[in-house]
Amino acid sequence: KDQPRVAITAKLMANLLTQAGANRVITMDMHTPQLQGFFDIPLDHLYASTMTIPVLAALGLDNLTVVSPDVGGVKTARSYAKMLGDDVDLAVVDKRRPKHNVAEVMNIIGDVRGRNIIIVDDLIDTGSTFVKCAEAMKEAGAKQIFGLCTHPVFSGTAVEKICSSEAISKLFVTDTIPLRDHHPKIEVISVASLFAEAILRTHENQSISSLFDKIQN
Repeated sequence: KDQPRVAITAKLMANLLTQAGANRVITMDMHTPQLQGFFDIPLDHLYASTMTIPVLAALGLDNLTVVSPDVGGVKTARSYAKMLGDDVDLAVVDKRRPKHNVAEVMNIIGDVRGRNIIIVDDLIDTGSTFVKCAEAMKEAGAKQIFGLCTHPVFSGTAVEKICSSEAISKLFVTDTIPLRDHHPKIEVISVASLFAEAILRTHENQSISSLFDKIQN
């Protein structure tokens, strides 16, 4: 809760799921990992990086920098940077929100000039933050700019914003949310097999800890 009169509904949602009859939750890339503690039933938190890192590595990008679009995503971006190679840099966008769903890029922390960029985020809603972040990278001298998000909410005209931006080369998303609109600039990475394996191991009372691609400090 970052300001007065802001709703805190995560615990309510956890209670609703439990009261509806759920006795276990398997989820992926929660917006706030601390929400796991709101559940009174077992919860397994999977990480999309298990499936996305091989795809990003296959791009074969040199002079690579992983960018977090806000301070809250630094830990995830740092983890991706480490998994993609020891020579991968990290940058952070310092942004402000003058009002709901409106973001203004204020400053880029890190050097992105002449670098290939991968912007990593857990979700994209309206697309405004992601597009402004990519355009700020381009103005700062970045070369190719790729994006990765786990949950493609894509409300409103998000797809149009992303696909019409010349700064963005490609956006990778997972299929935790089915896409309503498809575009060549947006590539879907399926995480179905990861969930299937987690469900199978849970049903057979086997450990699923090996499926966790843990975020590194």
